[in-house]
Amino acid sequence: MKINYLCPIWGNELPFDDFVGRVKQAGFDGIEMSLPIDDDSAKHRMIKSIFDADLFFVGQHWETVTVDFGEHKQEYIRRLHNLADGNPLLIDSQTGKDFFTFEQNMELVKLAHAFTKETGVHVVHETHRGKFTFAAHITEQFLLADPNLRIGSDFSHWCNVAESLLDNQESALNLAISRADHIHARVGFSEGPQIPDPRAAEWTDVLNKHLSWWDRIVDRARKEGREFLCITPEFGPYPYMTILPYSKLPIASQWDINVFMMNLLRNRYQAKADAV
Repeated sequence: MKINYLCPIWGNELPFDDFVGRVKQAGFDGIEMSLPIDDDSAKHRMIKSIFDADLFFVGQHWETVTVDFGEHKQEYIRRLHNLADGNPLLIDSQTGKDFFTFEQNMELVKLAHAFTKETGVHVVHETHRGKFTFAAHITEQFLLADPNLRIGSDFSHWCNVAESLLDNQESALNLAISRADHIHARVGFSEGPQIPDPRAAEWTDVLNKHLSWWDRIVDRARKEGREFLCITPEFGPYPYMTILPYSKLPIASQWDINVFMMNLLRNRYQAKADAV
């Protein structure tokens, strides 16, 4: 099984082509990002830049935020089709709203299933605050109701929501791990979705907890004989990144942390593969 390491566009301030070059030089395999929806020329230039650099593209959906459910459905499908134009490996979707009813959020999941059947583009639903997957015990209900529902695992959000490292939610966590087809490798803790710096010794135990979850997803995917798995180190800028008072300077480099996480995971899972 090939593991593809994706760089998030989140936080980038470089011109796009310069960003693509930086991603390639750092050793990432691709980019995870959204695409312009009302500018086809810009959209196709971005996709061409990614593919010309021999990088993969993973689509990211997050922009559908309207609270009117009828409008929400229409925009959601439109944005999925817009991402499909980029021929992504998959789409990681922040789907629905935490305040939509179970039936409404499940309707969105069914729309995603229909989209995948029509286009062949696999959609995973990211575990994310504010979405239908905002908490472990809530997501468990959806996973039990739909055996075909697959997730993009970002357990950092669940740690924040539950104010814990999920030690008392074993059944929900186990089910989520069994359905995860994509990993957002950000480390959360009981009081936030992102620790200040995973390289710091004081966060070793929390990092190791997340590594144990990701290990299980990778091991399961390998046992299932999957062709590939995508992992996106996704430490973000402010307000995820802590800033210093008054100066507003970040306490660490987002770019350096994501490169560190990519190398940590690449070395870890290559060593595990070599040991088999």
